[in-house]
Amino acid sequence: MLRSPKRDEAKTPFMKSVEGLANVLALIATYLGTPPLHRATSGFIQRYTAENYGEMLADPASFVWFCLVAASVFFISRATLSTAIVMGGLMLASRFAF
Repeated sequence: MLRSPKRDEAKTPFMKSVEGLANVLALIATYLGTPPLHRATSGFIQRYTAENYGEMLADPASFVWFCLVAASVFFISRATLSTAIVMGGLMLASRFAF
């Protein structure tokens, strides 16, 4: 999907910083969180795939599962961190503005 240039121009510097910080922190969370989560669930995925679709698909399914786990960790952590950063900024603004 193409982005509208007007949409990007409407973002304030604060929101651009929040988005960038959330992306960087989400990458770190993905780097640290994907291997343990994949390790904990890949055995089940391989067994399930082998039992229901054949053993020859177990390894490709494990790779696809790794990609899905990584994407899930990234997007969930980015959404969570972005919300937390905005709420933290609003809390600081309301505390020191009055």
